[in-house]
Amino acid sequence: MMATTRQDLRKRTMGFALRIIKLYAALPKTTEAQVLGKQILRSGTSVGAHYREACRAKSNADFISKIEGALQELDETLYWLELLGAAKIVSPTRLEPLERETRLIAMFVSMAKAVKQKKSGSVIPHHSALIP
Repeated sequence: MMATTRQDLRKRTMGFALRIIKLYAALPKTTEAQVLGKQILRSGTSVGAHYREACRAKSNADFISKIEGALQELDETLYWLELLGAAKIVSPTRLEPLERETRLIAMFVSMAKAVKQKKSGSVIPHHSALIP
């Protein structure tokens, strides 16, 4: 079952990246929109890459580092989404589904916390077992 959950999260982060790519492609060609768009394109597509790296972590510290990297990219993406809406470059209504999808943040936070709470000398299950 954990392998299924891991695959689901892989698909979900891939889907999120694809939606970010489509948003970027649909942005107006103004300087402001393109500058913000490049930022969101970079951070939004990095989330899944960090997650995949975490799945192949060599140690608990490596896993935490990669998951926290994904968390940082996801939080940055949320910032750019909010800025696109606040600047009225994109309708906040159109951005709402992407903003909701950043709830992945909660999953990454819980994974990192679960590993951090383990005692340093104890055996920790494979990282995929920590994925909700």
